[in-house]
Amino acid sequence: MRENRQPPGRAWQDTAVHDFDLAMLVLRLAMGGMIFMHGYNHFFGGGRLPGAGRWFDSLGIHPGLFHAWVTATVEVGAGVLLAAGLVTPLAAAGVVGILSVALIVVHRKNGFFIIKEGWEYAATIIAVCSVIGILGPGDWSLDHALFGWRDVHGWVGLALSTGVGVAAAVGLLVTFWRPPSRTAG
Repeated sequence: MRENRQPPGRAWQDTAVHDFDLAMLVLRLAMGGMIFMHGYNHFFGGGRLPGAGRWFDSLGIHPGLFHAWVTATVEVGAGVLLAAGLVTPLAAAGVVGILSVALIVVHRKNGFFIIKEGWEYAATIIAVCSVIGILGPGDWSLDHALFGWRDVHGWVGLALSTGVGVAAAVGLLVTFWRPPSRTAG
C-alpha cells in the first residue's frame, strides 16, 4: 500500500502550482481588462479618436490621428491577448511600449505621484507587465493550451516583454516625437 501514496510534500507542490496559475490568471485578467478599456475608451468614449489625435498632436507626437489609431488598437489587442494569455510576452510588450511613451511624454515632468499626473501609475503598469513576462502566463492560458509554452519566461520573457516594449517606445519617440517648444509668454 505504501507505494500508492504521494511523496511527502507533493500535495503542497500541487497546491503551489495551482495557486501560481490562479494568481497569473487574475493578474492577466486585471491588467488585460484595464488596458482593453483604455483602448475601448479611445475608440468610443470622450473625444474619440479625433480628440485623442488632437491631444497627441499637442504633445508633439505627429501625426496625432495616426498615433491615436495605433494606440487604441494596441491597447484593445494587447488587452485581449494579455487577458487570454495568448502570445503573452508580446502582448505585455505592447503595454510596456505604450506606457513607456506615456511615462516619458506626459507623466515624467510631473514628478512621481499620480495625484499630480506623475509617472507612478505608468511605472507600476510597466513593472506588472515585466513581471508577467518574467513569470510567464501560467498553465491556465491559451499559450499553454495551444502551444504548450512553458519555457517563455525568465530572462527570455523579460527581454520580450520589456525589451521589445521599450525598444518600440524609443523607436516611436525618435521617429515621431517633436516636443513642443517652450515659449515664454
